Amino acid sequence: MLETFDAARVKSAGATALSDALEQGRIVYFPESPVALPTPGDAAFLREELPALLKRKNVSYYPDAQRLVGLASEGAHAERTHHILREHSQRVTEFLTRAMPLFVKDWSVGTSSFRPLQEKGRRLEAHASNELIHVDAGAYGATHGDRILRFFINLHPTEERRWATRGTFEALYSQYGATAGVAPEPGVERSLHPGLAGRLYSGMLQGASRLGVRMARVVDTSPYDRLMRRFHNFMKDTPEFQASRDGYQEFGFPPASAWMVLTDGVSHACLSGQYALVDTFLIRLSSCRHAQSAPYHLLRRAPTAAPTRAAA
Repeated sequence: MLETFDAARVKSAGATALSDALEQGRIVYFPESPVALPTPGDAAFLREELPALLKRKNVSYYPDAQRLVGLASEGAHAERTHHILREHSQRVTEFLTRAMPLFVKDWSVGTSSFRPLQEKGRRLEAHASNELIHVDAGAYGATHGDRILRFFINLHPTEERRWATRGTFEALYSQYGATAGVAPEPGVERSLHPGLAGRLYSGMLQGASRLGVRMARVVDTSPYDRLMRRFHNFMKDTPEFQASRDGYQEFGFPPASAWMVLTDGVSHACLSGQYALVDTFLIRLSSCRHAQSAPYHLLRRAPTAAPTRAAA
């Protein structure tokens, strides 16, 4: 499930090596971040001063709107945070463009966020909890099948960030799709293409999301996204699913390491960790070399295979 790319392997990787690993349901792990970290002074500012200034659980930079969201006040601290996250977003974007040029063609560059809170023991409502295993759905409005890519860096100076997974979307859909009510009848191939009105409404919401309008990010406006949201909610709302250790794996990401994953295609939970940088992108399904294994195409058909396991 975890595929390691050290500095030498990143340097020698071809244009499709990292993206193929992502599409095959791997968590691509960099023992040393391939993206430069904020300066020690800026990192200390994010960890030590920023938490007291938050009005939301995270602070996020929207590159399209050049807007910062999540702080309780403006001023010098907001300007410094804006600068740090803007520069970080540009570094991540530049790295991914070099490393996966075909995969990121026509992508949408989303938020660059700093997560300052300890994930463990927050006792949030289930749908808001990162501690429960899930696949991502609906966080940025309707994707219509485009893939959600997230790039993480552990900015904690001494503690690892712990993750868990139950495997890929494909494996879990095979096992739980019918129970969750997201699979069509056997032998039926359904259309997930939204009507014109739905696509227009989705475009309006995505535009609002880029401006930092919070509610626009949680509205599903397409058949595909409604199914993904239902499967996401099934996972988080089902104690038996969360308690099962079928296919369960845990990983620890040390300080200054990085990792990236298609979070719509790999189940995940953050069990513990504090101080993380998280960048989000939407990858066009048309840019995927292995699109038939993407959730969009899997959801069009009833599961026919036994549950599969991603290799460790």
